[in-house]
Amino acid sequence: MKKYIILCFITLLFSNIYAQNRWEITENGTIRWTINDTKLPHFDHIEMSGQQISVVLRYGVDENFDFQLERSLVFPMLRTIPNNTHASLMFRNATDIPSMISINGRTLQNETVDYLELNGMLTVKSVFSTQRENATRSWRDTEIELTRTIFPSTENALLLEKYELKNITAKAQNIIIPEFHQVYKTDPEKGVDGAYIIESQIIGSGNFNLKEGETLEFWAVFAGSKDFKVLNDSKACAEEFIKRISLVKKEFQDNLVLETPNTLINNEFAFAKIRAAESIYKTKGGMMHGPGGESYYAAIWANDQAEYINPLFPFLGYDIGNQSAFNAYMHFARFMNDDYEPIPSSIIAEGTDIWNGAGDRGDAAMIAYGAARYALARGDKNEAEQLWPLIEWCLEYCHRKINDDGVVTSDSDELEGRFPSGSANLCTSSLYYDALISATHLGKELGKDKRQLSDYQAEAMMLKTSMEIYFGADLYGFHTYKYYDSCTLLRSWICIPLTVNILDRAEGTLDALFSDYLWHDDGLLTEQGDATYWDRSTLYALRGAYIAGATDRATQYLDYYSNRRLLGEHVPYPIEAFPEGSQRHLSAESGLYCRIIIEGLFGIRPTGFNTFELNPRLPSDWNEMILNHIRAFGDDFSITVKRADDKISVEIVTQNGKIIKRKIKSGEKIVVNLK
Repeated sequence: MKKYIILCFITLLFSNIYAQNRWEITENGTIRWTINDTKLPHFDHIEMSGQQISVVLRYGVDENFDFQLERSLVFPMLRTIPNNTHASLMFRNATDIPSMISINGRTLQNETVDYLELNGMLTVKSVFSTQRENATRSWRDTEIELTRTIFPSTENALLLEKYELKNITAKAQNIIIPEFHQVYKTDPEKGVDGAYIIESQIIGSGNFNLKEGETLEFWAVFAGSKDFKVLNDSKACAEEFIKRISLVKKEFQDNLVLETPNTLINNEFAFAKIRAAESIYKTKGGMMHGPGGESYYAAIWANDQAEYINPLFPFLGYDIGNQSAFNAYMHFARFMNDDYEPIPSSIIAEGTDIWNGAGDRGDAAMIAYGAARYALARGDKNEAEQLWPLIEWCLEYCHRKINDDGVVTSDSDELEGRFPSGSANLCTSSLYYDALISATHLGKELGKDKRQLSDYQAEAMMLKTSMEIYFGADLYGFHTYKYYDSCTLLRSWICIPLTVNILDRAEGTLDALFSDYLWHDDGLLTEQGDATYWDRSTLYALRGAYIAGATDRATQYLDYYSNRRLLGEHVPYPIEAFPEGSQRHLSAESGLYCRIIIEGLFGIRPTGFNTFELNPRLPSDWNEMILNHIRAFGDDFSITVKRADDKISVEIVTQNGKIIKRKIKSGEKIVVNLK
């Protein structure tokens, strides 16, 4: 009864937030903001990426219903001096393309934005008229309808904008699209390869007469290069448009498809796949997934890539994603050494340099944790054999860092000293524990020495015991963990043990996480009493809540979080942090959202190249949930979970038509072999 009352209270509390949504989900799976004068002005920013470009669009609609846009272009392979973590060429451009258009000898005036849509692209539909009345949002003598569609090239250093003009009057309109070619040349002293060229160009210029209902199309292209490479014909632009649509739909949306009664969670999952997978750059050091945020490109990190995002890619089946994951681990493997000095936290500048400014952050534990999970889910024995020495080295490194109390020491954690973490923190030891478990499974698949694997298993059990003694604590009435030995405040990262199936203090930990001490409107505060929050800890906590069996509670908070990120004031992806970074759409956080569904809601834990544990958590008010086209373990399979009286029915269908059926009790775990 107590839990029911709490859930009802949460529902009432969150319903007020839902009523204030700015965006809505359309039948096509896009999200749409239909403009009205009660919520203006409003401005937001979104990041989108391709293999040679990323762009942060700062966009919005002002109080006069006019669309405003500034493009922050990032070219990760045009390196600047000093060639450090942040040395991607960046350039802001606010060129107003519609203002250049002539209609019947006049400029376009009196814009009224109708709506904006997002789904891997930004689409803006407006009308322009000779007169407008803001208060009633009506127009007279309407002349032209304009639809903008903005997106990055999938493979080239280009941002493209498609403009469609439609005559919606009863009379012909004369339209002139000007010739336009603007060139910026950067300072050669500030570029690794000298001067760079940034070009803006209109493609499809000319003089046109549009009859009633006719449409005219032209393009604006923004490019960065070492010489002049702007596209010069509309056909090439149209091909770029098709490639972007295909990437989003075929590679991302048609694989790893979630179907539940909750459209919010379904759609935020679909959006998160886009941001998680698009941010991969074709560098001289191979494919590198990068966080983004106008800061982090052509580089990899032990947390963002090795720990957060790489274990997702085998499930999505995105080949370039898998390439980037394997490449990241092999880059880290370059720094193994006989003296067991720390592996760098980050490999930067297309693989030519490193960053290690925060010392040992527990990076070896992050790498071993991610690499072992990735190798198992990938199901590729050849790749796994190449990754095994790195996993083995990282485990030995962590073993050598165990202190007299039996837990793993490190200089800091992934927050790099922003908050205290002591000499040994809960996160590093939890990741090492999980890595030992995964390595035991992986070693069996690879036929490694049984004694070595037995030692891994034994060390995991001893570490679990030591973690309970060292970190276990009762704080503010909660039977939970202290984040480090002398920690007296609740921290969001107390969720970490739940994600690695250490559940001894699950109830108290969940109560602490979702209490007023840590939970606020945007998710978990990093530390009790502070105002800083990082989405990554919220995303870990939601995954951990499902793993701990707090299914309905987790779903309530996941629904709330998904609504806020997908339909609220800053959309549509999980963010990095606030106030740091102004809620940047860093890519790996979207990967963590996806892992809530895979590892939390469906409870998938890789145990072999073709096997996994399955512990589905079906919410009490759902009758069914499905995860289609799971591309892991060398297969393409689906999982359907249905309510069956007092039990749960599980059906798994593989690519070759093998059907596995089980009836289990709620919370029961089964082992699945796809072969």
